Formats: sequence, C-alpha cells, structure tokens
Amino acid sequence: MAIGIKTPGVHHVALRSSDVARSRTFYIDTLGFPLVLDSPDLFLFMAGGTAIGVRGPDASTEPDDTFSPFRVGLDHIALACESEEELERTAAALTEAGIENTGVKTDETLGKRYVAFKDPDRIAWEYYMA
Repeated sequence: MAIGIKTPGVHHVALRSSDVARSRTFYIDTLGFPLVLDSPDLFLFMAGGTAIGVRGPDASTEPDDTFSPFRVGLDHIALACESEEELERTAAALTEAGIENTGVKTDETLGKRYVAFKDPDRIAWEYYMA
C-alpha cells in the first residue's frame, strides 16, 4: 500500500556551491532574490514561497567539481512564471547580465514556454510558464 504523503509542496531546496560568496552575488545581487539568512558558509533566499539554501564546499567536495544534470541526483530546478511578458523580460535581463541562457524556448513535451539558465557552478535552472 502506498504511503500517501500529504504535502502542500516543497519546503526548501539545498544546493552545494564551490564558492559561496560567488553564488551569493549571483542569486542575491544579480538575480535579485530576497536574502533571508546569511552566514559565512550558508545563505538562504526565497524563490516565491520556497526557501533555497546554498552551502559552500564540503571537505569532501572535489576542487574542480561542477554540476552535471546527467549524474544521479538533481537534474534542474524550475521556477514558475505567470506571464509571457515576465518570461520575455527575464530572458532579456539574463542575457544583458551575461548569464548563459537558452532564450525563450517551448518544451516539446508539455507545450510550455521557458528560459533555462545556469548558476556559476552550472546548476541548471528554468523559469517555466505555469
């Protein structure tokens, strides 16, 4: 019999960064997410109603390690977007800020429009039409 977990959604997501200061600059200063907790090796920001935590490297983190969506684990994180205008604005702003992104594309499977981009550790994100 299935457990049937009841949840209103994701509480938080935790990411591992190779350089927490660089990641803080990217998420807070460049993307503009609100900072809710800041310490030397960890910060939290809010993406809508979801807390995202970013930690610095662990002692066992390989020095040249970068994110790969092809390893077992996290593939990408998708934030919901509620308007085409905001999607287009964000895609243009990512490009203007020099952030690698796909431009606005259409997901062939679901027929939804999105823009995909990567953080400094190459963690994959999407801004996806709800």
